[in-house]
Amino acid sequence: MRDEKETLEGFEGSSLIPPPSSLSSRRWLKTLVLASRFGLAAMFLFAAGAKLLTVSDFASQLTNLVDKRLAWPVAVAVIASELVAAVLLLLPRTVRAGAAWSALLLVGFAGYALYYVYVLHGEPLECGCFGGIIASQLGVSTALRNLALLVPATLVFFGGRQHRASVVKLS
Repeated sequence: MRDEKETLEGFEGSSLIPPPSSLSSRRWLKTLVLASRFGLAAMFLFAAGAKLLTVSDFASQLTNLVDKRLAWPVAVAVIASELVAAVLLLLPRTVRAGAAWSALLLVGFAGYALYYVYVLHGEPLECGCFGGIIASQLGVSTALRNLALLVPATLVFFGGRQHRASVVKLS
């Protein structure tokens, strides 16, 4: 019994057994990462599902942004990329890839919204981000929303690392 106590005392200051205060902060971080991960996955699933429900309307809205012959391929690519992001975020082994893909999509969507407003000087359009279910206009507010969603994507990317805890086996 004395040897076990001495062994444990020797590890208290090491990185193998964190102090009690860091356990609480790790729990909060883990909870925040999980909420961000599943929240982003739910958002991408909802967005893709809403677009699928109104796929004809979504493709016709895209004709304001791309050439008419490209509307359907772009619609399919957007929906597929959102589904890929959701699946990558849901699978434990691909969480970081899902966070990176999500961030790439969010930056791309935000960049295009800003390009449309400031470079093309386009008139306000329904963005179609969530099909026709949730209305929002393509523009600065859409870009800011997408850029704000980079915060949870970053949390998932950096907090989604799987560390194997070293286990000290006491005989």
